[in-house]
Amino acid sequence: ERAATNVLIDSIYQKASIPVCFIPLVISQLKKQGFYWRERDPKQSTDFSFSRFLVPKLMGYKGWAIFMDCDMLCKVDIKKLWDLRDEQYSVMCVKHDHNPTENIKFLGEIQSNYPKKNWSSLMLFNCEKCKKLTPSYVNKASGLDLHRFNWLKSDSEIGGIPMNWNFLVDVQKSMLNSDPNMLHWTLGGPWFNEQALKGDKFSLEWFRARDNAIKLWD
Repeated sequence: ERAATNVLIDSIYQKASIPVCFIPLVISQLKKQGFYWRERDPKQSTDFSFSRFLVPKLMGYKGWAIFMDCDMLCKVDIKKLWDLRDEQYSVMCVKHDHNPTENIKFLGEIQSNYPKKNWSSLMLFNCEKCKKLTPSYVNKASGLDLHRFNWLKSDSEIGGIPMNWNFLVDVQKSMLNSDPNMLHWTLGGPWFNEQALKGDKFSLEWFRARDNAIKLWD
């Protein structure tokens, strides 16, 4: 999904009013550094399904960091998201109520249903308060324990952020007339051939962002 990643990064750069730094979570690199060694889970649809929870460790358990899936597109200044940090919480996210009815998602991957689904697709980590997320824990914990935030003492440590920061394309039908800050193609985005011909307004936004990025790269 390099196309998705590069367009997402450019969409953030073009609108950011503060300095930003991107660190892709590349499994081969994390393995060489000794941070990641677990075998791929049959239910794992992306390489970063579990590696995302290493972010606090990679930050030295200091400060704040944002994790986001690569299948997103940022439409506003990322500073507006950064300014939502609240020190009382260990992690902050959009608290979706997503109960998928399909069994298969993009590229034939298994669609799993569990409480707090998609909450971990965009997280603001208060890294100092996430010290339980050691490499040892991240590599042995179950996917459900990680994605359901069972590594926290209670759900009161999870702060909520507005829904428009993680708009699930083709899922949140009731928000179609809204203007989301962050688009998220959790069911597969227009960079896949199967999705490219849909021609909906959000796909067109992604193609415009891609074309603008290509002009800059040239």
